[in-house]
Amino acid sequence: MSSTWTDQSIPEQHGRVAVVTGANTGLGFETARMLAEHGAQVVLAVRDIEKGKQAAARINGDVSVQALDLSSLESIRSAGTDLRAAYPRIDLLINNAGVMYTPKRTTADGFEMQFGTNHLGHFALTGLLLDRLLPVPGSRVVTVSSTGHRMRAAIHFDDLQWESSYSRIAAYGQSKLANLMFTYQLQRRLESHGTTIAVAAHPGVSSTDLFRNTPAALRLPVTWLAPILSTTVTQKAEMGALPTLRAATDPTVIGGQYYGPSGRGELRGYPKLVTSSADSHDESTQQRLWAVSEELTGVTFPLSHLVP
Repeated sequence: MSSTWTDQSIPEQHGRVAVVTGANTGLGFETARMLAEHGAQVVLAVRDIEKGKQAAARINGDVSVQALDLSSLESIRSAGTDLRAAYPRIDLLINNAGVMYTPKRTTADGFEMQFGTNHLGHFALTGLLLDRLLPVPGSRVVTVSSTGHRMRAAIHFDDLQWESSYSRIAAYGQSKLANLMFTYQLQRRLESHGTTIAVAAHPGVSSTDLFRNTPAALRLPVTWLAPILSTTVTQKAEMGALPTLRAATDPTVIGGQYYGPSGRGELRGYPKLVTSSADSHDESTQQRLWAVSEELTGVTFPLSHLVP
């Protein structure tokens, strides 16, 4: 595959509807902007409507704003109802929004914030919208993970909500590992349901406001090193969005693939097909996580269950 897949490689998107979560800033904004500039009708699904409107005003194209707080199942269900009413078909669902390294706190429904927002919120939203994608030829669910899925990462079924102890780094790793397991298990369940596929991506290390919750011990060194990191390690959000855009639009993509930057350590660079950890491919853990996610969110998918 080419190592120089750029925004100019995005195929024509006229006639396609794309829902992008967390699209008012950073990676989500750049993803939405580039899809709209290539002709897609884009919905910015955001927690803060006013910020969403400000972001929409900066995009040249057909853009609308939808209220969505992924840390609230009530908000997710409300957004699902609104989107289903407004869009009889959805071509792309980009599960981009996320939180990183948050202090210990819970969602409106009592879930650990990172697991609840990054995984359970997107799991529920996807389940509520999937029947709008299934009839659409070439539709895709793209979920943004992270190299953090390898960092102290496991699915802690004995304490998913980190009630007995808490590590913000390990909790983030769990949520990003869950994003990949969800993608791979969703793809397995989609295989007998038409042409909809599930794909994952990660942005490498991109300059976004996700790092606002970096632990205090690291915050000052990161600040000192920022001028160096910006030219040697991190990349701008528009580059960080390219793996997601490739996963969403490249006609050669197939279900169950994972895209990230091509540079050393997958920290930066043009998007390419990459691999995820062995743990992320454990099918029994994927199925267990799926069952637990359905139970916690109360959302089931319009797909046949797999027979083990």
